[in-house]
Parts: sequence; C-alpha cells; structure tokens
Amino acid sequence: MIVLFTGPSLPPADVPAVPDLRVLPPAAQGDVYRAARERPWGIGLVDGFFEHVPAVWHKEILWAMAEGVHVFGASSMGALRAAELADFGMVGVGWVFEQFRSGALDADDEVALTHLAADRGYRRVSEALVDIRATLDAAVAAGACTRAAADRLVALAKQRFYPDRRWPELLAEARAAGCDVAALERWLPGGRVDQKRRDALALVDAMQAARTAGAAPKRVDYAFERTDAWDHALPRMRAARGATAAPLLDALRALGDTSLYASAVHGALARALAEDAAARQGLSVSVDLVERTALQFRRERGLYTAAETQAWLAEQELDPAAFLELMRREAVVRCAQAATEPGLDHHLADQLRAMSCYGRVRRSRGAE
Repeated sequence: MIVLFTGPSLPPADVPAVPDLRVLPPAAQGDVYRAARERPWGIGLVDGFFEHVPAVWHKEILWAMAEGVHVFGASSMGALRAAELADFGMVGVGWVFEQFRSGALDADDEVALTHLAADRGYRRVSEALVDIRATLDAAVAAGACTRAAADRLVALAKQRFYPDRRWPELLAEARAAGCDVAALERWLPGGRVDQKRRDALALVDAMQAARTAGAAPKRVDYAFERTDAWDHALPRMRAARGATAAPLLDALRALGDTSLYASAVHGALARALAEDAAARQGLSVSVDLVERTALQFRRERGLYTAAETQAWLAEQELDPAAFLELMRREAVVRCAQAATEPGLDHHLADQLRAMSCYGRVRRSRGAE
C-alpha cells in the first residue's frame, strides 16, 4: 500500500489512479506515524498543516523509515521535510524540493498558501511563492516579461504575508512601482505554472515506479533513538487527529455499570499495547488474514447473514470501509496476543486477582 497526504497541491479528485493507493488529507503531527504503523510500502508527503496545529515532525518520518517504510516528499511540506531529511534517506521529488535542497530557497512560507476546506476541493485563494517564481521564470523564457520585472514581482510577493499573495494585487503593485507588466498580464491566463501540482504528480509517478521495480523495505544507516520527547509524544500521536476518548468515557460512567467500564478501559489498554508491540516487532497482516479475521469475528457475534451484519454495523456506527479497517487492527491485536500468551506469567494471575476470581479459576480446572 502507498499512503499519500495531499490537498491543495493535488486535490484528491485529481490524483492518478494507482493500485493500492490510499489518499489522506494534508498531514499534521502524528499522521505520518499513524500511517507508518499500518506497514505500508511507502508514504508520500505532499501537503501538511503548519499554522493552527503542530506540523509533521521530523522524528516521526525518521521512525517510519527505520521501520522499513519508504517516505517520499514533494511540492509543499513534503518538499521541506525531504530537503531536511534527504541525508537520512527521505526521497525528494521535483523542482521545489531541489530548490530547498540546494539552498536556493530556505523560507518555509515559499510553499504556504490559503485554501478552502476539503468539501470544496481545497480550492486555493492565494498563490504559493514557489508557483509565482516558476510562473515568472516561464514568462521570461517566453518573452512575456523582462528578468528585471520578474525579479521585482518576486520581491513584492515576498514582502506580502502569504495569504495576500494574489496575481491581481501583485500586478497592480508592480504597475504602481513603474513596471511594464502589460505583456505579462496577457500571457498569464494561459501561461501560469502550477509547479506544486507538477511536483505532486511526479511524486506519485516516482513512488509507483519504485514499487513496481520491486524496491525492498526501506533500509537506513541510522539507529532510531527513542528519546524522552518521543516517548512523551507517542500517546498523542497514537490517537486519531482530533479524536478524544472523553465523550465515550463520560457515556460509560453515565451507564453506572462499573464492570462494563472496567472491561472497556482495560480492553482498550490491552489493544493499545498489543498494537504498539506489533509495530515494534514489524508485524504486518495480509489481506487474506484480515478476511479470515473478519469471518471469525462475525461468527463469534452470531452475524451469519448480510442483514445481521448490516444491523450490527449500523449499531456500531461503522460503514464497510471502517469495518475493514477495524478488522485489520483486530487481526494485528490477535496476532500480538497469540505471540505474547506464552509469556503472560504473573500478568494473568495479577489480572485474575484484581477481578477477585483467581481462586475460583484455579479450582475450576485444577490449575497449578
């Protein structure tokens, strides 16, 4: 599987059809870590948030690569991180990456822009400075603009806060400064260069080509170091973005069923530890295993017909895709459980005593 984080640079509707490609929204801190825990072949980072939420952390990319996941970057946040982590093995793609890697560009706001929400197609409402630069270079090559005028326009754009970078205002400011931009204005509608989009498409092509060529799991030359900062960040990164258990915990308490509350919380903790152990051990589950787990899961709950399964899904507020993802995690948990059962030792005895049933269990089967 390839996981692609993209948004305004390459809207999901415009992503080329690639086998086993999962398209996700722009990444925030923790998203690359969570994606890597699913053991994909590779992760493509194009767009990422940076202003209102913590940005993708270098450490989570290093962890992903140390776990054998190929990580590619281009266009926007991906280009920045790839330039910073190229020496560690992150693969950068495209012109924007090359500009940052060479040191020709060094300011993060070169790739920043404002855009509408996902349900409106991430439509851009400002221009990225890297796209302005690429467009003006093309205009100079086409004879629609002098180099001096292009340099002046870049300087004017750079002075503006990134949400205020738009062609009409830039051209008006350039005219007021005495620049002749008439030819550029005529050329611009058909000549504008969307470099971020070009680089994002190139990233998809590069990842598919590498996977098709049979690239083995990523190998790195460094040993990933689990620092205090990393361990402190893990619980937050493991949680889905924006997710919180507080409403469910409140609802469980409101039911007044202490047994259900304890069972749910202890079970959730066990699942979290099992998934973490599976990730550390590099355990992955095949499609066939997920399907067999789903079949067993349904049988255990008496879901023998499609109607019974649909009713259960509705009650659990799951659609088929979410159920499949639940079964993937369930398969991971069951594999981890099977691997750790022989070493439970005193943990099981502790749990039975905490449940006040240790003696009854021993007597029922003559356990030694």
